[in-house]
Amino acid sequence: MNTYNLPNAKAVFIYDDLDELSLTVAQRIAVSSAQAMASRGVFHLVLAGGETPRRCYEKLRDLAIDWPHVQLYIGDERCLPKGDTQRNDTMICAALLEHISIPPANVNFIPSELGAHTAAAAYTAVLERIAVPDMVLLGMGEDGHTASLFPDNPATESVALAVPVFNSPKPPPERVSLGMNTLNAARQKIFLVAGAGKRSALEQMSRGVLLPAARVADAEWHIERAALPFS
Repeated sequence: MNTYNLPNAKAVFIYDDLDELSLTVAQRIAVSSAQAMASRGVFHLVLAGGETPRRCYEKLRDLAIDWPHVQLYIGDERCLPKGDTQRNDTMICAALLEHISIPPANVNFIPSELGAHTAAAAYTAVLERIAVPDMVLLGMGEDGHTASLFPDNPATESVALAVPVFNSPKPPPERVSLGMNTLNAARQKIFLVAGAGKRSALEQMSRGVLLPAARVADAEWHIERAALPFS
């Protein structure tokens, strides 16, 4: 822990491989869910898209979690037709939801097929019904973006709960994302970062460059050693 310096990080954990990272975070989710249920009767969990979180979900489905008392959300979504293989919710369904017993009413995903503006407004109404998320899972792109909050994109500066994203540097150009304030408001924030492609962004952030991912305060960073610039 804390063997690598990142701005705004609460703690940094380094792993030799993605399997160890994924299992550790899955176990962390299970413990936090039990604690939230004991305190508040429900666990509000925001899921991330991407390959690294997918491995975590495969571990998570085998753990003892009281899924009927979990409310699931998603950090961002691409404006593509429902069921498209490039949507984050499609991956989450295949990796996790098809393998657990969670009521459909507990799954609160972004209706991004409606378009960025309409979907962001609809998701804002969903988020307004909860105080703050208990935990947000986050990935990081090679440019340092997290969720769909990209460097120099106006959506990254929005104070809205959920924001429409246009002109994404990665396809598709239209997306919906939780706003930076929403991410920061969560009780727990956990990054999952793996792969050599993340080295440049981590190196920049270690020098104090506030790429979007570095603007998430008090987050736990769980990093595969291969992603470190000087591994």
